[in-house]
Amino acid sequence: MSQTRLVLVRHGESRATVERFLGGPRSCTGLTDVGRQQAHALRERLLAGHDVAATALYASNFPRAIETASIVAPALGSLSVTVDSGWGEHDPGPDCDGMAYAEFIERFGMPKWDDLHANVFPGGETVGQFQDRVVETLQRTVRNNEGGAVLVACHGGVIDAVLRHTLHMHPVGKFELSTINTSLTELLHIQGSKWRLVRYNDAAHLNGLSPSSHRTN
Repeated sequence: MSQTRLVLVRHGESRATVERFLGGPRSCTGLTDVGRQQAHALRERLLAGHDVAATALYASNFPRAIETASIVAPALGSLSVTVDSGWGEHDPGPDCDGMAYAEFIERFGMPKWDDLHANVFPGGETVGQFQDRVVETLQRTVRNNEGGAVLVACHGGVIDAVLRHTLHMHPVGKFELSTINTSLTELLHIQGSKWRLVRYNDAAHLNGLSPSSHRTN
């Protein structure tokens, strides 16, 4: 069986994070200027180093991920961006999507991420539902691109879910990941449920940028 390379890119800094609101698929307003600067830095790195020779380019359906993928795309040849909502961040649901963080906490309290079945966002996905969706999307993407190299512009929560699944780690709690915007996380699918972690949180392309470009928002 051919091995499949998966490179996950967290989107650039988003307006939702800076403006402090729940930027789900309905309310996401894309990248900040810093976020675009981060994505351009990644593109220049890939153009110069050629360390990702992708055969497919995916993005979640969130504008911040699509914008990131579109900026990076010229470094990957003639690949078009395939939008797949399965790679989207944890969906807060229609009632909470777009709500200010402060209002959400005032109404519902701090989210509890250590329970797979907790109703973190009223009307939205539970942690377990989110992880199940990401795992199904991961498996489908690998199956459809067997033997290739796939780059996916996605989200910090998605990368967390993928690593917990592929490395057979505890599904909630125990540790935290702080994935930097536009960093590269690379895995190699060997066969079956066997994966190899090649790198995590590789953001060397941000070294020459202003300190604000290193934020993990």
